Amino acid sequence: MGVIRIHNMSFFGYHGVSQAEKEIGKRYTVDIELAYDTRKASVSDDLRDTINYEDVYRAVGELVTRNTFHLTETLAERIAQAVFETFEPVGLRVKVRKNNPPFPGNLDYIEIETTRGEI
Repeated sequence: MGVIRIHNMSFFGYHGVSQAEKEIGKRYTVDIELAYDTRKASVSDDLRDTINYEDVYRAVGELVTRNTFHLTETLAERIAQAVFETFEPVGLRVKVRKNNPPFPGNLDYIEIETTRGEI
């Protein structure tokens, strides 16, 4: 069993409850971990026998940039669902960070984490 970790994927999206968030948008950062059987790829040395992290990056980017959700939880769940169904890992973990959330206070980001299967 192996794990591919893709960290700090950064995309601009229009998610949030407030109208301003939907109009102005925000930077979102995504981490994803995909657990899968690495044996076939390690023997064949063939990209077709593994999970192509460039394809994962594109799929996540499309979800973040082409959709609008009220909640970061929904965004994280949709990413997990799409990646799990498309790439069929044994398990996955998705973390979505909303950078500089729009309320008074001093914090860098909020983070939502969701998992599927065994990671």
